[in-house]
Amino acid sequence: MAKNKLHNKKKKINFSEPGTSPGAYIIDENALKPVISFHTYNTDTHKVEVLKTLKNIDILTADPNFSYWFDIKGIGDASLFDVLKTKLNISPLVLEDITSSYQRPKLDEYDHEKYLFAVSRHLYFSAENELINEQISFILTSNCLITFQETYEDCFDSVRKRLDIGKGNIRIGGSSYLMYALMDMVVDSYLKLLNVWGEQLDSIEDRLYTNPDKRIMYDTQAIKRALLITRKVVWPERDKLSDILRSESVLITTLTKTYLKDAYDHCIQTIDFMEALKEIATANIDLNLSIVSNRMNEIMKVLTIMSSIFIPLTFIAGIYGMNFSREDPATGRVLRDNMPELYLQHGYLYTLGIMIVIALFQIFYFYKKGWFK
Repeated sequence: MAKNKLHNKKKKINFSEPGTSPGAYIIDENALKPVISFHTYNTDTHKVEVLKTLKNIDILTADPNFSYWFDIKGIGDASLFDVLKTKLNISPLVLEDITSSYQRPKLDEYDHEKYLFAVSRHLYFSAENELINEQISFILTSNCLITFQETYEDCFDSVRKRLDIGKGNIRIGGSSYLMYALMDMVVDSYLKLLNVWGEQLDSIEDRLYTNPDKRIMYDTQAIKRALLITRKVVWPERDKLSDILRSESVLITTLTKTYLKDAYDHCIQTIDFMEALKEIATANIDLNLSIVSNRMNEIMKVLTIMSSIFIPLTFIAGIYGMNFSREDPATGRVLRDNMPELYLQHGYLYTLGIMIVIALFQIFYFYKKGWFK
């Protein structure tokens, strides 16, 4: 959130018309055209090539000595999903979920030895400092992983570099381990965002005590809204990881499950951190309202003191401003009860002196009461 600004990008969701047949996948007219990166790897090698189509996917993945990863960015081509339906016998329900990019994180099993379908949601900041909530879909087979992104954002770069280097289990763990690595990257991205928002909330709290202003409310509310979006993503992600750990599918190896426990722990840690930040954001908003209220009370107290001082002075000035005549102009008769002080020598100075004494007495009284503290 550069310069204390945060925007949550609102994306139009194209829901299916009521009564539409299940499994009918509809491509959004604004969806990006697919860019397909095809990774072939095993313990000794890793090759990458760009494909224009998946028509030969069954031939490309035929060698059991290799693992394969189809990294697909953009879902704006219906023929791509037609190939998956005919070549790999992917359920239309899965294809509908991929193209309907408003799915919550989940795991669907389709035959223990056939394939698994999973969804994650990736949160990140765009170049315009907008919070992007992007769906990432996974199709896992025995030796192949297919991933789908809505945008061309290169969010898998760190995993791709690990594949190039070949250290650790990334090449020997198979396709299920690669899926774990990508999901773990998604969970770690949540922690990265929360760290940013945590630092910003600390900064906002410092501003509350040193230089409170109306921007504090807007900045805190923006972070709180982002935390609510994150909450909608992280809790289902935790449930999905739990489902994978409990799954009996042979597609999920023992090695993968061992490391999935670590990703699950990271997800729990993310949830705890997120809930703590949410409470801090709420506390900052409440504290800001209290400070504003106290400042208003201080202003009202000053105005009350000033009014209390001037009320008796105004009363005296009002009395002597009535100007009842001392003498009847028609008869010349002296009206003794009509403001005799008007003809008192030095009466004006006496009146001013009395008003000053009253004002000083009130100021001393308010001071002794502690109203000026």
